[in-house]
Amino acid sequence: MFNKKTQDDDDSRISPPLRLGESQAIRSKNVSVIGPTLVFKGELSADEDLVIEGTIEGTIAHHKKNLTIGAKGRVKADIHASSVLVEGQLDGDIHSDGLVSLAKGATVNGDINCARLMLQDGARFNGKVVMERPAALKIAPKPGALDDSYADSGKNKTA
Repeated sequence: MFNKKTQDDDDSRISPPLRLGESQAIRSKNVSVIGPTLVFKGELSADEDLVIEGTIEGTIAHHKKNLTIGAKGRVKADIHASSVLVEGQLDGDIHSDGLVSLAKGATVNGDINCARLMLQDGARFNGKVVMERPAALKIAPKPGALDDSYADSGKNKTA
């Protein structure tokens, strides 16, 4: 009666979010996983997040998606992705509009072009980094700033 577990108490079915440096099995509706025994050569692109634990050679295009090279992942490719997390080995350049993270144990040989970069202690990197500003947000002007002619017309003066 007192030691009964309800379905709400069972947290084993809820997986915690992935954190930098953690090797976890990722299971989500919109994530593809390339397993450790898979070898792929060519151009790879998808409309969902991708986790690579296998071997890839070629190019990877994930312009609006997230890419993770897992601890067992071995990639020889140029990467274009929204964000990139490297836990394994990468020989190639990274082009990202967002965050590039190199976890402890990662090895990257190539250039990184990104808006934000995070290197964890123990990550190895050989190349150059070019950090670009993220696209500027378009903010509406303050009220009254649009019509300077109204302010100059004399209608706004107090007597």
